[in-house]
Amino acid sequence: MFAKDITNEEIKELPLTQFPGKVFVIDTHKKVKLYLPLLKEQTILGFDTETRPSFKKGVKNQVSLLQLSTSSQAFLFRMNILGLPKELIEIFENPDVKIIGLALKEDIAILSHLNKFKAECFIDLQHYVKAFGIESKSLKKIMAIVFGQRISKSQQVTNWDRPELTDAQQIYAATDAWACLQIYKKLNNLL
Repeated sequence: MFAKDITNEEIKELPLTQFPGKVFVIDTHKKVKLYLPLLKEQTILGFDTETRPSFKKGVKNQVSLLQLSTSSQAFLFRMNILGLPKELIEIFENPDVKIIGLALKEDIAILSHLNKFKAECFIDLQHYVKAFGIESKSLKKIMAIVFGQRISKSQQVTNWDRPELTDAQQIYAATDAWACLQIYKKLNNLL
């Protein structure tokens, strides 16, 4: 049904896609309270994080951004400003909310150091796609295999701690969380 893997050359030939909806940058506790009701209504969310890259061996920076996405809205939480709000922990610990991401083990461990929580219903696409014969582990490749579209990774190693996120950073971050959600929904509908 799906290819096991895809080459970077094949991906370059595919049409580019990106998050099509509204992006909300959340950098104050007032905005957390404003947008949280929208998130609490959801039963499934795409998830990702971004960290300012370190170019020194052995140096690992804290998470700068946490992204949660629906099909039409992306919420970008500035972790470098807010920390991990307790309101987000309520979502992470809710067994009725599926949180779909990629390579989640490290993200959950890092976030748990900021504020302890029990990751209740997180689904890691790297494991989930195996049931469909997909062996690729990168979001870029999985998106290409499942949808025949490519997503840009050009903003990946930018400064996620900058005072204002650029439009390109916002779209990149929203796209990663949204892509996780879209892949899961499409595969889940095939079951």
